[in-house]
Amino acid sequence: MKINISQLHHDKLSDSQLTDLLFKNLVDDYEKGDVIFVPGSSKAVIYRLPKAIQLYNEGRANKILFSGGVIWEGTNLTEAQLLKQRAIQLGVPEEDILTEGLSLHTKENVLASLLILDRAFELNNIKRILVVTSSYHMRRTHLNLKTYLPDWIQFSICPVDDTTTKVDNWFLTSYGRERVEMEANKIINYVKQGSIMDEIIEIAEN
Repeated sequence: MKINISQLHHDKLSDSQLTDLLFKNLVDDYEKGDVIFVPGSSKAVIYRLPKAIQLYNEGRANKILFSGGVIWEGTNLTEAQLLKQRAIQLGVPEEDILTEGLSLHTKENVLASLLILDRAFELNNIKRILVVTSSYHMRRTHLNLKTYLPDWIQFSICPVDDTTTKVDNWFLTSYGRERVEMEANKIINYVKQGSIMDEIIEIAEN
């Protein structure tokens, strides 16, 4: 069935519906873009960075923007700085890397990156952004981008899987289930609060 996210209640969704809310119809269209956008996380270097470098090496975009100001335990670098450092070690030229190091969560990743993108390209020149984040996190990231970036910018969805929160295994562990249920709760609440735009999605009947 097709339904607005604002009509959902996270605590009443079946496993199939949770799967559809987070994962369904979020697939790569293989278009080229102007920049690869990578929001940070505690394990972004492990999971998200390789995908971003792959897209860069394939020539799908000539710049990578790493976003994230959180400093995780065991380092004194922000998420964006860590991603940049490792990307350079893996052969990405420093001049092709942009960083945003103030944001503390997904909405701020998008908002704080607006100025970086405008300074690097001027927003009116950006036609398409390649979005790289964890599969279960992609819906919320995409909705934030669609809410806060100009409507002429298109997005190519380039999700990456971690080990425990994939479309076919999140329900097998308490950790994966907790992450998916928390993510669904965030998406629905943020839509109802007006923080991110509502959207019609297709989910299972039960």
